[in-house]
Amino acid sequence: MTDVILRNENLKRVLSGHPWIYKTEIDHIEGEYEPGGIVDVYDYKKNFIGRGYINLKSMISIRLLTYDRDELINEEFFKKRISKAWEYRKKIMKDLNSCRVIFGEADFLPALIVDKFGDYLVIQTLSLGMERYKNLIVDILVELLKPKGIYERNDVSVREIEGLPKTKGYLYGNFNTIQQFEENGVKFWVDLENGQKTGYFLDQKENRAAIKKYVNEADVLDCFSHTGSFSVHALHYGAKSVETVDISQTALDIAKKNIELNGYLDRCHFTCDNAFDLLKKYDEKKKKFDVVILDPPAFTKSKETVKDAIRGYKEINLRAMKIINEGGFLITCSCSQHISSDTFLDIIKDAAYDTHKNIRLIEKRTQSKDHPILLASNETEYLKCVILQVF
Repeated sequence: MTDVILRNENLKRVLSGHPWIYKTEIDHIEGEYEPGGIVDVYDYKKNFIGRGYINLKSMISIRLLTYDRDELINEEFFKKRISKAWEYRKKIMKDLNSCRVIFGEADFLPALIVDKFGDYLVIQTLSLGMERYKNLIVDILVELLKPKGIYERNDVSVREIEGLPKTKGYLYGNFNTIQQFEENGVKFWVDLENGQKTGYFLDQKENRAAIKKYVNEADVLDCFSHTGSFSVHALHYGAKSVETVDISQTALDIAKKNIELNGYLDRCHFTCDNAFDLLKKYDEKKKKFDVVILDPPAFTKSKETVKDAIRGYKEINLRAMKIINEGGFLITCSCSQHISSDTFLDIIKDAAYDTHKNIRLIEKRTQSKDHPILLASNETEYLKCVILQVF
């Protein structure tokens, strides 16, 4: 076994359970290794830390798989880890028709994502080390979950950092990549081949169910609607009307199909526009809604652009507050990992101050439980969903 010796420096992050070893933390390597291969990691006193796969092409040079010196990384290891991940979902999720089956580091399988849509799975192997086990992982998933098909969505730029090509295609079965699934009793179409990420954002599943009591008999504005997941839920839960807004006509076309699939077209209309501009225009026109939903894409993916992201979040929340009826509700989200929950609440408070609004915090939520948060890894906690009452 190849041994990687770390530098004599503060290793609290790693020793607390964070599975990443950065290139700058490595002192030297004893023995031969190949990129993506398994190595043992020790501190500078040669105390065993863990075992994982190595790739010096990436700044995240080692991702730890186990902290048990006696645990080998083999078929038995992967079968045990995947089985535990699936048993966890069966225990905590009411509905398994759609869910995240494996959430990378939080399921102790770094850089592996598996999502379930009805009878089909979508897989991402985002590092060289995990890519080497892809075929084995597929075999185990077929054995444990018995899907009709598995599709690979490795068409993401992060793989290029690992020296891997972007790719997508069939890994098991041959099937139509446009499939139907259910979430919270609502039907959706998913494009496994060309949809965002793995085809659909499952992390908001429980937050979409949580809007039920706020949208009943309400006039709702759903901004950054993408393919209409919040809109369909609002209509399903009895909204009087929903305006579905997105800058992408392609996304709106899919949203319309999803709303039509559930029979709610008569209570919904669609607006292809920039949400920032539309919110400003509606404020100028004194147009009002009972509920405004904000679920924008990440405004920042690095620490360097956090200030710009804060300005963006403040602007949309400020403008949304201005067009909400007295006592109405703002359902606002951020999926930017670099915007903490406390920072997000501060942004909302600043927006309320500037608009002379009083706001009450009704619910503070995070990602669905099939996206568990590993406390040692801040990267696994990224989604904020806040429900507020506006006066």
